[in-house]
Amino acid sequence: MALLLLLLLFLLLLLLLALRSVPFLWDDLLAFGTMVRSSVRCRRRLSRRPPVTLLDVFRQHARRRPRRPLLLFQDRVYTFEDVEKRSNRAAWALSRRLGLQSGRTVAVFLPNEPAYLWTWLALAKLGCPMACLNCNVRGRALRHALEAARATLVLASPELREAVEEVLPDLERDGVQVFYLSWESPTPGVEALLPAIEAAPEEPPPARHRAGVTGDSRAMYIYTSGTTGLPKAAVVTELKLMMVASLARICGVRPDDVVYTTLPLYHSAGLLVGLGGCLDVGATCVLRSKFSASHFWADCRRYNVTVIQYVGELMRYLCNTPPRPDDGQHGVRMALGNGMRAEVWKEFLRRFGPVAIWEFYGATEGNAGFINYTGKVGAVGRANRFLKLFAPFELIRYNVEQDEPVRDQRGLCIPVRPGETGLLVIKITSNTPFHGYAGDSQKTEKKILRDVLAKGDAFFNSGDLLMRDQQDFIYFQDRVGDTFRWKGENVATTEVEATLGLVDFIQEVNVYGVAVPGCEGRCGMAAVCLKDGATFDGDKLYAFTRDTLPAYAAPRFVRIQWVSPCANGGHLVPMGVTWCQKWVTSCQWGSPGVNGGHLVSVEVTLC
Repeated sequence: MALLLLLLLFLLLLLLLALRSVPFLWDDLLAFGTMVRSSVRCRRRLSRRPPVTLLDVFRQHARRRPRRPLLLFQDRVYTFEDVEKRSNRAAWALSRRLGLQSGRTVAVFLPNEPAYLWTWLALAKLGCPMACLNCNVRGRALRHALEAARATLVLASPELREAVEEVLPDLERDGVQVFYLSWESPTPGVEALLPAIEAAPEEPPPARHRAGVTGDSRAMYIYTSGTTGLPKAAVVTELKLMMVASLARICGVRPDDVVYTTLPLYHSAGLLVGLGGCLDVGATCVLRSKFSASHFWADCRRYNVTVIQYVGELMRYLCNTPPRPDDGQHGVRMALGNGMRAEVWKEFLRRFGPVAIWEFYGATEGNAGFINYTGKVGAVGRANRFLKLFAPFELIRYNVEQDEPVRDQRGLCIPVRPGETGLLVIKITSNTPFHGYAGDSQKTEKKILRDVLAKGDAFFNSGDLLMRDQQDFIYFQDRVGDTFRWKGENVATTEVEATLGLVDFIQEVNVYGVAVPGCEGRCGMAAVCLKDGATFDGDKLYAFTRDTLPAYAAPRFVRIQWVSPCANGGHLVPMGVTWCQKWVTSCQWGSPGVNGGHLVSVEVTLC
């Protein structure tokens, strides 16, 4: 026995020496242990009979600490008990008044407001998947989003009345019911549902509604724009819902924390990581309808916020506000988010104090991601050799011009070396499944890359270029394909092109993202070729994009191109930026063809 103890002590000493000699090995081991425990906890909960879902975890908190504040919104405080009772009433109203049955998909078309939370929980109590509609979608994109998730019921806010009324005739024709979550309805033919909800019982609905729910059941659909154009409904299962919500716990969010989110709830960061993380941990969420740089820190002080959520653009806005004497006077200890550039990261810490930054990387439909658990400035995570055993990934060579991976003589992809940029692909396994998109198997298949490292294997194609340095830190570089990111949203260029193609004076159009100094992501540029004899009309194009496209997707710049017999033998000739959205006050208009077809120089103020 003594010899065995000595041997164990010797092995422990060797391990400690190895940890001291290999940089970040101890951090990798701790992160590995934390993430494995979290994964085991989620899978164990859902393997029980009946399974314990995120809804059940919330209800446990509501029973144990009913008076604990769950949601703070403006001047209102909603405790766990309040939200439990409100969601019960909503579930009863949806079941009795609308005859809602388990398994029926319900689309939620709401801004950031408390009703989003108890509507989500009410639908979960009825076993109904929720389709989280982007509040910015309109017209054809809105109808497509409903069709993709096969939603036959829409719960909307009167704030989005114009968008609802635009598609209402088509929805009525297709048998899709629409209700407002309000006391009164401003739209003929659309009923207000709040009176029925307030009159419903506070007791929980029967458990039979969720009798068939398992870890593989579809909990919700979250939309993302991609290379195929119109919004894609990413499938979020009960297991994935719980795994993403556990990210807050992994990063160190505690039950006594107050989490501040201004991110839209129709995206996974705000809904699943922020609000879902509070449901998982039992923390308090402060919800704001929209981000305001001027009110951000005042809100943090007012609500005693300890954790903030961010995207890179949000942090840049905060750093660009005029300095104040009380910039460092707050109780925020942690920031959780993604997309923050290194220079913004450094400026944020310099100005606002020693806040722990937990940057992460992931896609709503993705099957794995990264967490920067060391605080390395600018990195999105680490190539943790231990986690890679459970979630195999690779960075492979990618031909950006041909928009395809580079393959060797065997037809396999080629991993890049440290310091080189490569396409991130994540192996599809039982531990890291890819559930794809609802409504179109072709879109799902396009995100699967086969024969990557061996014949017959399958990897999720992230569509993102990343770089791994010599110390195994991972850095985001750029997006590939027909998608760029602006104002925290993914913009599908093919969708914008199809919309602009409807303008009567446009013959051809190509949309792409361009870098704007001082801004995160890329801004929309539309290169257009005019029809013969047509004249460019900037006011008309602006009005059209305002009415048909989300604000983040509308091109801010236009480059006019045309075939001129007097220029370069008839080849396309770039005229330069000749129009931009009206938030540029000094924008000047240019004519695409005067003086016999010669170029005309036009100057504008670049945004």
